Amino acid sequence: MSETAAKAPGAPAQSGDANRWKALVFIALAQLMVVLDATIVNIALPSAQTDLGISDGNRQWVVTAYALAFGGLLLFGGRIADLWGRKRAFVIGLTGFAAASALGGAATSGAMMFGARALQGVFGAMLAPAALSLLAVMFTDAKERAKAFGIYGAIAGGGGAVGFILGGVLTEYLDWRWTFFVNIPFAVVAALGAYFVIREPEGGRNRNPLDIPGVLLSTLGLVSLVYGFTRAESDGWGDATTVGLFVASAVLLIAFVVTEMRVKAPLLPLRVVLDRNRGGIYLSLGVAIIAMFGTFLFLTYYLQVIKGFSPIKTGFAFLPMIAGMMVGSTQIGTRLMTRVPARALMGPGFLVAAAGMLVMTQMEIGSSYASTILPAMLLLGLGMGTAFMPAMSLATLGVEPRDAGVASAMVNTSQQVGGAIGTALLNTIAASATTSYIKDHIATATSKSQQQLVQMEGAVHGYANAIWVAVGMLVLAAVIVVTLVNAGKPDTTTVASGEGAEDEVAIPVVAH
Repeated sequence: MSETAAKAPGAPAQSGDANRWKALVFIALAQLMVVLDATIVNIALPSAQTDLGISDGNRQWVVTAYALAFGGLLLFGGRIADLWGRKRAFVIGLTGFAAASALGGAATSGAMMFGARALQGVFGAMLAPAALSLLAVMFTDAKERAKAFGIYGAIAGGGGAVGFILGGVLTEYLDWRWTFFVNIPFAVVAALGAYFVIREPEGGRNRNPLDIPGVLLSTLGLVSLVYGFTRAESDGWGDATTVGLFVASAVLLIAFVVTEMRVKAPLLPLRVVLDRNRGGIYLSLGVAIIAMFGTFLFLTYYLQVIKGFSPIKTGFAFLPMIAGMMVGSTQIGTRLMTRVPARALMGPGFLVAAAGMLVMTQMEIGSSYASTILPAMLLLGLGMGTAFMPAMSLATLGVEPRDAGVASAMVNTSQQVGGAIGTALLNTIAASATTSYIKDHIATATSKSQQQLVQMEGAVHGYANAIWVAVGMLVLAAVIVVTLVNAGKPDTTTVASGEGAEDEVAIPVVAH
């Protein structure tokens, strides 16, 4: 980047658009919609499966079709945002997501549902990086950036849990179709607000031609990786197709890296990920999300199947985690981000979340919600909220504006791939531990009620084993942060681009 000079004290920030805080409302609303959609459909899936006649073997495609399109196209979506402009990509993404949601809600067959979910993933892959990169280029003053990313981080972290509540309410009191239709008012309000309020800073576009080989290699490589983990969950890690998908993914992604080193206008400029701070953020977020997504699933089954909670009661049982995330992100993270280095927030944040997971490993059939699950959720939420906020900000801090979209896409890609890995990996560990426990104890069960008890004990034993792995993942995320992330606290001044630097906007100074 060109050399930059700090502004004189009291000079207005270059990014001082009077509407930027209003814009944040609509950006946050769109992000909430995307995150909600990742979990809200899970609650409605049994009802939708029955209505549409989807077989047990095919029901996974309601989730997988979305994950494949979203995860596979994120880098391409980020590049489109840099090329077309973030505001335009944001509004188009919202419009398409609303149309796909309407199609899903009106689905009359399994194929129509799968197609709608894939379309949601396509437009979500355009929308998500555009939203984050808009924040990156609109909020450049360090203190304002901390507040904006505090709100965004809380939504990104807690929105999934809100999806459980909303999904339960809509499914139980209205109809499963409303888990799709509810996206439409979200999208319409956010799109209209963005169109009239958002003023994207001039310059900063990457007008180079699209790197078509990079698009194809990255998309196919990520789709193979996500689908491989999805297959592993259902068909086992030794399945020939599963192994083939992982091998294909490795070959495609290695070819992608080689291509990006050689082309003039790469889809993913390696400078974005080779920076130790950004690389550390992407890696630690992916590892932490592995732990978090798998735990969401286990807690849902534990509360509904073992404890007998209704879908709505299960959703509300997640509220303490959401509260913890809000406090960690908007109070602890936002207040301390401009005072201490990012790793001093992220490292301890991941460790506090690990402590919450550690409490969760002690759950048994007879455990009470108040004594085990409640404190575990509070600690998990508090830790992840504290860690997410500086992570979201630092992932795009200091990046060249022309790369803001693709840098933002990498945040979402690490989360999406981490979520796919977490669900498959932890599910497989839990299933294996459950099978082993039942095999060892079923012989002593002489009555049907005792056999049912052994099966329930086996399920909880499996959950606990998988959550132990999640604890290790969060500790690993903390180690990655402490080892790689060395950015100091952001200075409270704002720097402006130099003369003639048409593709740059103001960014905060980061002390090293």
